[in-house]
Order: sequence, then C-alpha cells, then structure tokens
Amino acid sequence: MNDLALTPKAPDVRLGDIIKLAVLAVGGQGGGVLSNWIVDLAERNGYAVQATSVAGVAQRTGATIYYVEMMPETGRTPVFALAPAEGDVDILIAAEMMEAGRAMMRGFVTPDRTTLIASSHRALATSEKIHPGSGIADSAAVRRAAAESARNFICFDMEAVAREAGSVISSSLFGALAGSGMLPFEPESYRETIRASGRGVDASIAAFDEARIAAEEHRAPKAREVDDAPEPGGVLPPAATPVEEHVEPEPMAGPEKMLGEWRDLSARADALPEPVLPFARAGLKKVVDYQDLAYGTEYLDRLDELLRQDRAAGGEEHDFDFTANAAKYLANAMSYDDIPRVADLKTRKGRDARISEEMRASDGTLVQVTEYFHPRAEEMVSLLPAGLGGWIESKPKLFAGIDKLVNKGRRLRTDRLPAFLMLYTVAGFRRIRRRSLRHKREMAHVDEWLGAATSRLPRDYAHATETLKVRRLIKGYSDTHARGVAKFDRVMSGAALVEGRDDAAAWTARLLTAALKDPKGEALDGALQTVRSMTTAGQA
Repeated sequence: MNDLALTPKAPDVRLGDIIKLAVLAVGGQGGGVLSNWIVDLAERNGYAVQATSVAGVAQRTGATIYYVEMMPETGRTPVFALAPAEGDVDILIAAEMMEAGRAMMRGFVTPDRTTLIASSHRALATSEKIHPGSGIADSAAVRRAAAESARNFICFDMEAVAREAGSVISSSLFGALAGSGMLPFEPESYRETIRASGRGVDASIAAFDEARIAAEEHRAPKAREVDDAPEPGGVLPPAATPVEEHVEPEPMAGPEKMLGEWRDLSARADALPEPVLPFARAGLKKVVDYQDLAYGTEYLDRLDELLRQDRAAGGEEHDFDFTANAAKYLANAMSYDDIPRVADLKTRKGRDARISEEMRASDGTLVQVTEYFHPRAEEMVSLLPAGLGGWIESKPKLFAGIDKLVNKGRRLRTDRLPAFLMLYTVAGFRRIRRRSLRHKREMAHVDEWLGAATSRLPRDYAHATETLKVRRLIKGYSDTHARGVAKFDRVMSGAALVEGRDDAAAWTARLLTAALKDPKGEALDGALQTVRSMTTAGQA
C-alpha cells in the first residue's frame, strides 16, 4: 500500500478567541448562581456562550465543576467543549482554598495561561471533619503551590467580604473576576447582571465592588489589610497574625455567695505553677460551666493530688508537663458528653441569635431550627440513678423494651415552645448527673486512666505524660463515644506492652498518632502489630 501524504490543515484562528473558565465550588456556595451570572454577562456583551456542570454528591460534601466557554458572536454557532481539559483553562475560580488545590491536582491550573482566583477561607470537607484527630488540610501548602502553578494568583478571604456586605460568596467571586481584568467587560456590565437577578441586589453589589477593588490592587480588602507587600505574580501574603492583647474578663453576675466560691476556686487555680496555670484556669471554667462549683472543687482536688505526685517525681525539672497535661485532659474527661449536656447547649441564651447571624437572617426574618435526635436505651438508662440503671441493664427483656420505645429518630423544632421546654427540662437533669449510672462509670474510667499514668510517673516521667494524652481519643457521645473508648483501650493495652522500655513514651505517642490518623483504625492495627511482634521478639 502506498503511503498517502496528507496536507496539514491550518488551525482555526478563531480558537484563540475562546475564553475558557471553570468554577469549582462546594454545594451551597453559590457556584450555580455565579456561572449563571457569567453566562448572562457574556450574552449581555454580545458573546456566544455555553455553560455545563458536573454535579457533586450532596450539599456541602460534593464539589461541583461549572465550566463556561465564550467567544465573540460571529454569526455562526460555535461548537464548545463540555468539560475543562488539563492545561486548557484560562480562568479558574475556586470558592474555597482546598478547591484551588483540587483544581491544581486535576491539571486545570498551568503557569503559562491560567489566572487562579481563590477565596482563602476554609469550608471543611467531610473527610476533614470525620478525622479522629485534627484532619484539617494545610492551606499554606496550597497557597505556595498556587503561587508556583498559576500565571496569576488572586487570593483573599472572599467569604468575609461577602459576609460583611450581607451577601454570599458568589457576589465577591464575581467581583474578583471583574477585578482580575481577564474578561473584556466593563464593571458596570457586571453590576447590570447582578441587578437583573433581582434578589439581594444592594448587598451583592456592595460585595462585588469591594472584591473587585481588592482584586485590582492585588491586596486584601481594607478590613483585612496586612503590612507585607504582595509577592511577585500578584500573590497575596498570608494574613498577619494579630498581636494578642490582655483583655480584662467581663465582670460575673450572680448571687454573692456563689461569686465568692468562684473567686476562692480561681485563687486556688492561680496558686498552681506557672506552666500549669493556663490549662487549670480553662479546665476549672469548663467543669464549673458543665456542672457546678462543687464539681470545680473536685477538679482542683484531683489536680492538687496529681501535682503532689508530679513534684515527688521531679516535675519541676520537666516544667510540670505531667500536671499541665492532666489539667487539660482531666477537665475534658470530667465534662463528658451526655443527653443533658447536649440539651443544655441547644437551649442556652444567645444560641438563636448566633444561628441567625450565621444564616445571615435579616431583621424580621423568621428562622426555624430543627434538631435531630436518635437516643438509644443505653443513653436513657445511663441517666438514671446508678442502682436503678444497673438493675435495668441486668434485665435483658426490660432493657430491650425500653430500647424499642426510645430508639428512633426524632426531629424537634426548638424555635417552638413545646420542643424547647422539653430540651430545657432534660438539660435540668444535670442536677442529678453525679448520682447517675453514666457518671459512676465515667469516674471509674477516669480513676483507672489516672492510676495507670501515676503508676508510671516515678519510673518514666515521659511515658506517664504520654499516658495522659491518650485520653484525647475519647469524645462525643453514643456511637462516637463508644468508638473512642475502644481505641483508647487498644492504645492503653499497647502502652502497657512497651512499659519499661527506654522508648516507651515514643511508642505510646506513635500508637496515639496512629489511632488519630484514620476513623477505621487500620493504622492503629498496624502499629499494635509492630508493638506485639517487637515484644514477642524481646521475650524470645
């Protein structure tokens, strides 16, 4: 067969006129509104335009990619692409910092052509929230990568700009797009597009103008100015860390007798060693808020005993690290989550105002608040006096009957009086909490944990301190609490296996890190297997 010489076809010069823009946003951030505005803006200025989207999974968990292509009208219908391609995006708008990172990972941001517009705020992903420890990704690393990966990088807190204007982030993202100068349209055309939407026009235009100016000047808005100059390429420096100033606490109000008892407890906390002081003050406030002044006395009594043992073990040479950690984790252990605690937090003064502020509800707007509860027999029976609760648990049929009665999902409108009064009454059960079955078990667990730590204190100060830190695994209530306790027990068993080794503290810290690493506990399984094999080899 003879080879055929094909004459290369010259590329269509009009391809260079196509502007390719992608918007990455999490559900609920207004990405659809923004893409509609961009389409309307293009059509308003005589451009042919097409918009597509790849939807995320669910509200505030799934991220959506909105893709827009536009070019000046030529009288012929152009054929646009349906999705962005790697290395072929002119403008990338990220409604949140990690979305900018995702865009870079997908190859949508390139140093030869892409202008990256990103809001520096964080809206935590589900994967970050379910992490047993701190699963929050490093925004600074994304900023550094963006500075290197984009041709131009415009970044500031666009969520804050919108919030201060009483609008939503789509308005400030639209303003940043205008300020970037990447689209050949006048600012007034953007404003006309917003006006045509007909909703929240004044607030949206205010947010638009503030963000546009910030993007034009490559700096954060005046309310968030920093002293450092922008880095090359229009990259904004990280927000400056404010200098902490001493603020006098607000005077407390209440019966003089109770105020006097509080001052006495505060004086006891203030007498503790300096390294312990900030933790003890915060811990005392937490346990008193959780229960009462008598509970605060119990907290300080326990802490004084731990400090005495710390001193005997040479704690001064270690800056009383053992007692400082005890002050922190003991307060958390004594303030365990139960049904009265949850009810208390949901009926506190000021909660309605905070919710209205977060929802940006204007004056006169009715806000409905629906709470979801799914109690089990375990939680309900644990509220009863220890003797009665234990007796019910020993009767399987009775316990199963109670579970059948209460184990169902309930939605309560706490903006209405009946549901609010119900929760307010449940919150009042805190008065009998210290006689309950749950409290008896929690305090027994605390005694066992502190006993393990103090038994190691005379021999291995660092290992005793790491034992205290294992308590951070326990949090929440119901299934979350049960999973935390299970991990706690496994780490404590591993800590017992390495006891007596020179590196016992280091191994306990590794086990804790592994337990905090993932919800399923696979990393902890591997670390424990290593400890067991190491112990077996030592015995052999």
